[in-house]
Amino acid sequence: MELDKLDLKILAELQKDGSLTNVELARRVRLSPSPCLMRVKALEANGVIDRYVALANPQALGLGLNVFINISLKEQSRDKLAEFEAYGRMWLELVPRFGGIHHGYFLPSEGASDVALAMFSFPSFAAYEQYRKDSAEDPDVQKAIDFARQTRCFRRYERSFFRPVLPKEP
Repeated sequence: MELDKLDLKILAELQKDGSLTNVELARRVRLSPSPCLMRVKALEANGVIDRYVALANPQALGLGLNVFINISLKEQSRDKLAEFEAYGRMWLELVPRFGGIHHGYFLPSEGASDVALAMFSFPSFAAYEQYRKDSAEDPDVQKAIDFARQTRCFRRYERSFFRPVLPKEP
């Protein structure tokens, strides 16, 4: 599907607020409601709009620590990427089990990059340290670690810790 400027405006508005009514969306993009709805349905049908989600306020959830992981992939062959994706899916389920929120893995999509990224959050550094302690004894965590060792789907990783700076409440 080829997107025009109006499609991009619709996407921008829905990314700001996915709960907009069609009438309000149409007003914001300066289109009448019926053609606006047809465009939204076409964007959904063609997979451009994948789903609608609610964005949680990190402060309200007490997510004061974001952990970014920079992962150096072993190689970009189809098999190694598939192995790394399988490894990542394991952690997508494990981190929440220990009180964190996993925001996903991000793999290279173009060019000769061997870097993948991952991000997850915890309420505090103390909660992250507790996760590290508790997860060390978990059999599913051990399975994930063993899978990485067996497949050698990445070379190394580096963790960085960040706290959010958010706009002031109105």
